[in-house]
Amino acid sequence: MRVWGRSWRRWSISAMCCYKPDETSRLIYRPRRHRKWKGTGRNSFAWTDYRDLAVRAHIQLGTPIILIWDNLNMHRTAGLRQLAADHDWLTVVQLPSYAPGLNPAEGVWALLRRGPLANVASADDEHLERTLRRGLSHIQRHPELVRADSCSS
Repeated sequence: MRVWGRSWRRWSISAMCCYKPDETSRLIYRPRRHRKWKGTGRNSFAWTDYRDLAVRAHIQLGTPIILIWDNLNMHRTAGLRQLAADHDWLTVVQLPSYAPGLNPAEGVWALLRRGPLANVASADDEHLERTLRRGLSHIQRHPELVRADSCSS
């Protein structure tokens, strides 16, 4: 998502839809604002950001994790493969190519696009950040929105 204005800005959001038997589903997310000045700096998540998200999810949930990832090139890096090999609490499964219907996080993005971000013209990136966080917090407070069957529709 880009915000036009005084400079190039970009937001990246990574989210995990978490499911445990006999418990309510949960959404764990990490937004990141990127400021790109004359080609310096990254304008997307690095593999270390995904690593940190998986580690924080493991700590927060207190349980082993089966991480089901789409085929984003960053999800298939050697560093993330090594993370899974080094930790017995992490199992990584890759989704088949072009299978957004199997990825519950795609449902989260659809909820955001149809809800809080629909027809929003942000005056600045702080307004966009508040709108994003409010929408994601709403989804977190309503676990029925993160259910696997509701996200994949």
